Amino acid sequence: MKLLIVGGGGFRVPQVVEVLAAARAGSGLYPGLEVDEVCLYDTSAARLDVMRAVLRDLNYPQAPIITSTTDVREAVAGSDFIFSALREGGTHGRVIDELVALREGVLGQETVGVGGYAYAFRTVPAAMELARAVRDLAPEAWVINFTNPAGIITQAMRSVLGDRVVGICDTPIGLVRRATAAVGGDAARVSQVAQGSDVDFDYVGLNHLGWLRSLTVAGEDRLPALLADDEALDHMEEARTIGADWLRTIGMLPNEYLFYYYLNRESVARIREEAETRGQFLERQQGAFYDAVAAEPGRAGELWTRTHDEREATYMAESREESERAGRRAEDIAGGGYQQVALDLMTALRTGAPARMVLDVGNADAHAGDGQGLVVPQLREDAVIEVPCVVDADGVHPQRVGALGGPELGLVASVKGCEELVIEAALSGDERLAWRALASHPLVDSVNVARRVLDGYLERNPGVARTFGHRVRH
Repeated sequence: MKLLIVGGGGFRVPQVVEVLAAARAGSGLYPGLEVDEVCLYDTSAARLDVMRAVLRDLNYPQAPIITSTTDVREAVAGSDFIFSALREGGTHGRVIDELVALREGVLGQETVGVGGYAYAFRTVPAAMELARAVRDLAPEAWVINFTNPAGIITQAMRSVLGDRVVGICDTPIGLVRRATAAVGGDAARVSQVAQGSDVDFDYVGLNHLGWLRSLTVAGEDRLPALLADDEALDHMEEARTIGADWLRTIGMLPNEYLFYYYLNRESVARIREEAETRGQFLERQQGAFYDAVAAEPGRAGELWTRTHDEREATYMAESREESERAGRRAEDIAGGGYQQVALDLMTALRTGAPARMVLDVGNADAHAGDGQGLVVPQLREDAVIEVPCVVDADGVHPQRVGALGGPELGLVASVKGCEELVIEAALSGDERLAWRALASHPLVDSVNVARRVLDGYLERNPGVARTFGHRVRH
């Protein structure tokens, strides 16, 4: 079996290979998952060289054969599964996305608001090229999309590949597992489907915009008790960053990215006060890492481990109080990350052993199975939403959730409408649609600000300029 990693020069590669090596040895979390070849595809030969050096130095016993290429069609041919982690424009593109927005007093985070939309504008064309290559050369392959903004990119690729594209994020299932542990339940049971599992939950929304609305353990909804318990809530990073009183007010546990909506003014102020943005930190850190490995390939594994640990510890630092900026609690990062979600999904599809997870899927994907209509009736059929799913050898099966209403429905509908404008703008090259998408986002308070932000991206970000037929002036 061949696994293709798109963005194969990126940081997650060693974590995936480590798990697959353990599986081939008959140990670890996936002893039945046999991958013979891992193909690394990246547009940068230099990054591929560095990642191959890291893998050689880490030297995982019984690792699959590692191949690499800068030719997308060569990479796709013969693939059974494709992990897509595109980084179109690199970390420097992210830096521009952040700074242009912050100059106008608008959030520049890479998946939320105008920063996320700039990332999508330059990424959708590359994602569609990949989708067409998969359609032509590996039509039976499953595409597991890590590429942010995941909801937008997944929805765009599904227009070519249909339901064989599934978007993933580790945040929702990690939230459910941590909440289960906080109420004294067994977090391992969250993913179990077998009869007799005593954990159930209701989660609904979009990628980086969703809520855990019930958590049933042994037949009792334990979420109200969790929300009422300050000591238990202290184990939930969302409560510490967003505020326990607000969580009790809404009666739900929000995805951690709701921090940027509920505390938008504070988040923008904190980011502007920092010495560097997240993108600037990553550009500096990763630049130093790739340069160091190129200079000392014999230390590649050590350098990767140190850099990766620092990266994880500083994730979403602006959402935490200054006293907690230096690192995250172990319980906050114990969910396994994107790679565990991807491998859980891959294992269930390949082996048929059913698993339950929260995935980015089509709003109509459950329709054929139960005849009850769309999962979220207020959204389009092709809208990609984030809901609990059961996965087995027959595919991905979205589960029914409670009705979405009130302010949460309004926010979801508004953001999804903007996402659809982003896709249409990126595919057509229509600047007016791009302006409308940015101006309509709930975190943008002026159409004039949106226009200036868009002009800034067109002037400074080559990927965005290319999508809309501009030349970068600076």
